[in-house]
Amino acid sequence: MKPGFLFVITAPSGCGKGTLRRALLAEQPDIKFCPSITTRPQRPGEVRGVDYIFVSVEEFIERKRSNELVEWAEVYGNFYGTPKEDLEQALEQGYVVLLEKDVQGARTLRQAYPEGIFIFILPPSFEELERRIRTRGTENDMEQRIRLDSARREIADLAGFDYVIINEDIERATDRLVAITLGERARRDLIASKVQRGARDGKLISERCDTKDRLQVHSGTCSSQTGEANRSRAARRCACDRKTSSDSDRRDMRR
Repeated sequence: MKPGFLFVITAPSGCGKGTLRRALLAEQPDIKFCPSITTRPQRPGEVRGVDYIFVSVEEFIERKRSNELVEWAEVYGNFYGTPKEDLEQALEQGYVVLLEKDVQGARTLRQAYPEGIFIFILPPSFEELERRIRTRGTENDMEQRIRLDSARREIADLAGFDYVIINEDIERATDRLVAITLGERARRDLIASKVQRGARDGKLISERCDTKDRLQVHSGTCSSQTGEANRSRAARRCACDRKTSSDSDRRDMRR
């Protein structure tokens, strides 16, 4: 089984990360999305358990105390977190896993999963971001100002993110997101293939080295035996030479 790996898309509020997440999953349905757990109210069009896991504050705190969350944060007065069991199980099963996180949560996940791919979604301009937040009608004036001030700070620091996509047109932004995920998946497959081939080649090299070593030992043993035989023959020749020389000396003396 191929190891699973993680994609995280993040953006300030109003940049369209939810829309891009749904578009990506429509293009690549084999990607497994793990929704965040949150205490914020459910918005129109959101599906419970699909877009978010909506819980009470008491249940969220209990999950946090039980160490059931990989990370958690308080964002705009609501709690958000990533369920640990769902994420770890999906990765262990070899899935390509997608998370949609606020910027604070993504930075925490980066520390826990440094091998993951982190993608930051930007608006085409701050003016366009302000227009989107004010026209969607899900926050009051004070909440809108808080989100815009937070967005200014988050956009100013993109360190730690692997890719940046400017969401000016949803179709083009989706195409870029799909291209990133396909490219990273192909790269991981290529690396895994090279690792497997390297392990196989390494085993063959090891077997060849073992065979060579056995041949060298066998050859050395034969050489040792041959050397011993040569020394024995030389000793016999010396003994014969001495005997011949002694017989010649005795014949000379008789003469």
